[in-house]
Amino acid sequence: MAEHRSMQRGALLDAARSLLSEGGTDALTFPALAERTGLARSSVYEYFRSRAAVVEELCEVDFPVWAAEVETAMERADSPEGKVEAYVRAQLALVGDQRHRAVVAISSSELDAGARDKIRAAHGGLVAMIVEALQALGQEQPRMAAMLLQGVVDAAVRRIELGAAEDPSAITDAAVSMALRGVRG
Repeated sequence: MAEHRSMQRGALLDAARSLLSEGGTDALTFPALAERTGLARSSVYEYFRSRAAVVEELCEVDFPVWAAEVETAMERADSPEGKVEAYVRAQLALVGDQRHRAVVAISSSELDAGARDKIRAAHGGLVAMIVEALQALGQEQPRMAAMLLQGVVDAAVRRIELGAAEDPSAITDAAVSMALRGVRG
């Protein structure tokens, strides 16, 4: 029984991911979740009390996985510059990934405080990693520099997601080059 419940919960989270990546948070509704999973709407309420609860669970499940992928890429780099480049490239490489799209949709949406805190904590881990690399590059205010660097990444993510005229690899290269020039001061 417990196994069946966890499979249904997993199916609901998968459905939530695809709804988010197709239509952002507006697309994430209980009727849509019920339709995607073939569950009755009342059953969806047995798993999640609200849309915010679905989002919160997605954050808990997907953010750490996503952050771990970025972290792994950074650990492979052997210089502070390499770590900055890996930080940018890894995040942009995940744009086509449904989990990443869901994470982006979630980040840009109106969230309740609990979900926002979980996202902040996950982001905090990434920021801490990049702060170290920025310190090593001689940044006097590495925390501020990390926030600005993430701003470049977020702008590149949006540009790729909009299906801008440029090829995603060109956007990625431009973001990397801007980031590296910027962090070297």
